Amino acid sequence: MAPGDETRMGWNMPRWKELPASLDEQAAQFVVQLRRLKDRSGLSLAALAAKTSYSRSSWERYLNGRQLPPRDAVEELARVCATDPVRLLVLHELAAAAWPAQEPAAPAGARRIPSRALVVAGAVTVLVVALAAGLLIARPWQGDDGGGGAPGGTAPSPFVFVQGRSRPCEVRREDGELRAGYSPTRSVLMDLKSSGWEVLEAQCLLRHHGHDPGLIDGSYGPKSKAAAQDFQKDRNLVVDGIVGPDTWAELRR
Repeated sequence: MAPGDETRMGWNMPRWKELPASLDEQAAQFVVQLRRLKDRSGLSLAALAAKTSYSRSSWERYLNGRQLPPRDAVEELARVCATDPVRLLVLHELAAAAWPAQEPAAPAGARRIPSRALVVAGAVTVLVVALAAGLLIARPWQGDDGGGGAPGGTAPSPFVFVQGRSRPCEVRREDGELRAGYSPTRSVLMDLKSSGWEVLEAQCLLRHHGHDPGLIDGSYGPKSKAAAQDFQKDRNLVVDGIVGPDTWAELRR
C-alpha cells in the first residue's frame, strides 16, 4: 500500500466508504479525524443529527468527503463528543484551503438552480441589456458608416412594413450631401410597390425639399410617386416618378 493510502481509505475502517480521489491529503486527513471522533462517540448518524443543528444527510456528506463541513458543524461535533475543538478547527482550516471547488449549499427548502442554467440566464440578461442600450443610442437601421446601409442600398437589417406606421425624418447634411439616415444609396431604382429603407430615405428627402410623399412608411405608393414627379419637374429631370440615379443626385443636393 502506498504512503497515504491508509488515510484515504479511512484508516482501514471498511465500514466507511473510500474517500473521493479528488481530496487533497490534508482534506482527507481532516475527514478521517472526523470519522474517528464519530466512531469513538458510538453515535449513529441519526443520533448525531439529533444532537446537532445538521441533518443526517449532511453528516453523511461531511463524513464521506463529498462536502466540506462548515466551521459550526465541526464545533458541534466536538461538543457532542466531549473533545477540545481546537485541533479539529486547525485541521478544518487546512482542509478548507485545499478542498476541491464546490458550489455553496442551498438553504433548506430552497430550489437549487443548475449552474449551467445560471450561466445561460446571465448571458441572456447581458444580451437583452446590450440590445436595449443599442436601441437607445442608435437607430436600428443604421450601418457602421452611420448612413443606414451598405452602398447599393442594402440595409443591415430586414425592412418590415407596418401598415399606418409613420417613421421619423431627421435630414442632415453629411459630407456635402443630404441624408435621412435610412440608406446611403444613390442608385437604387424605385417605382410603385417598391418598399424598404431606400423608400424611407427618398420619402424623407422629398418632404425635406417641400414635396409631400404622404405617410413616411417605406412603401412607394401613388402619393410618393406624385411627389417624386413634382420634384423631377422642379429639377428639370425626366418626369416619370421613378427614382433613379439622376433623381437621387438631386435629392442629395
